[in-house]
Amino acid sequence: MGASLSNLGSNGSTIAPSLGDIPENCVARVFLHLTPPEICNLARLNRAFRGAASADSVWESKLPSNYQHLLRLMPEEQRCRNLSKKDIFAVFSKPLPFDDGNKQLWLDRVTGRVCMSISAKGLSITGIDDRRYWTWVPTEESRFNIVAYLQQIWWFEVDGGG
Repeated sequence: MGASLSNLGSNGSTIAPSLGDIPENCVARVFLHLTPPEICNLARLNRAFRGAASADSVWESKLPSNYQHLLRLMPEEQRCRNLSKKDIFAVFSKPLPFDDGNKQLWLDRVTGRVCMSISAKGLSITGIDDRRYWTWVPTEESRFNIVAYLQQIWWFEVDGGG
């Protein structure tokens, strides 16, 4: 009887619980098991969900374990701005160029996994400077706007390490 009395309004009618009645910390614990797009969609529902969707604990779980090391790839002005974990995830969700623009790093928005793209100029390709075998071809089809075109070669060696 006590439980039913707590749901009675001032006029004796029953008040149904709503999503807004769920404590923010409980919502945040559920968000730990969801993908970033799902979290962002649910954040639109109400204030408790929006607050939980901004919690550092939620977004830190979506960042890769080595994200602290990746922070040095951010532009200096962003690094100095005491960003929340959600903001860090947002910055890493877009390609971040590094190594003189020859490489890009970003996080997959659903899985949070680190993705990387390397330009031909970011690779160490034996003989790349020998115009008898290689030429640089500008193209809009590459995210780096240039590709290495192999005309002919007797042997081939590529190293992607820095």
